[in-house]
Amino acid sequence: MFRLLSKESNIFSVPVYIGILLLIVIGFNFLDFNTLDIVSAIVTFAGVALGYFCFNAIALNYQTHLPLFLYTAVIFALYPGDLDIGIAVSLFTNSIILLLLTDTDMSVRKNSYILIGAILAVNFIFLPTTWPMCFFVIMHIIGTSDRIGLHFFRLFFGIFLIAISYFGIAYFLGMNSWNPDYFPFRNFKPMTDFSTLLILLPILLMLIYAVLDHFNHYNKKSPTSKFKYTFLLVFMLAQLITIILYMGKTYEYLLLVALPVSIILSRMLKFLPRYWMRELGLWLVIICLVLFKLASFYHFNI
Repeated sequence: MFRLLSKESNIFSVPVYIGILLLIVIGFNFLDFNTLDIVSAIVTFAGVALGYFCFNAIALNYQTHLPLFLYTAVIFALYPGDLDIGIAVSLFTNSIILLLLTDTDMSVRKNSYILIGAILAVNFIFLPTTWPMCFFVIMHIIGTSDRIGLHFFRLFFGIFLIAISYFGIAYFLGMNSWNPDYFPFRNFKPMTDFSTLLILLPILLMLIYAVLDHFNHYNKKSPTSKFKYTFLLVFMLAQLITIILYMGKTYEYLLLVALPVSIILSRMLKFLPRYWMRELGLWLVIICLVLFKLASFYHFNI
């Protein structure tokens, strides 16, 4: 199976995977009529579908089927069918931000920070717990920009425009009270029950091995590969901060790391020294995801 997924993808690959994604989203929503949420499903589909285009934009996986397949499998395992609108919007906005920051046209990246600031503000309005994404963008500006002050101004100006618009609309609608959820630096939800997440432990160990192996061979990497991998790790770190602080038993938060996890795992599998290791690793990932899905479904129904 690994050899099959290692073949180079073509222009028809992404539409096929998006079609499979559409079936997953429709299937899970129609399986539970009581929680059918069309808006959330549409936003989720759009956000995850945009993620497929991020693979080519980040270009760390040699355009093979493996990362696309793993991404689809992770979405299948983690998508509950009644995804919270905040997480759905976050998936959508994260994909747009990644596409903007990885655009091959330098002028697009430099001139998009007002839009990125506006997107971050919208993301915060729908899900305040995603505030670490702001630090991801700030770190990206510091690490890549030749005019840090100007790009900081554009970023915060975009945030300011959305904030003023939001408060203006809220004022005219008579919404004069402050929602404490917009100060997400309290009421953290630390994990206390890891029984379900233990199923994903082999995948976590693979991720740790992949990151350690990357840094062990860091000097052998090309400058482009170093930059893109660091970019991916910083993005994943921002999502992990949100997951660690706020997830609790809302396992749908794990969808926020579906994209970087798929890329890191596919690279790790590709560079394992023996073919049987790659095949075994792939099947181990698949089995863990299927077992997690079954465990989550059973827990949900009891």
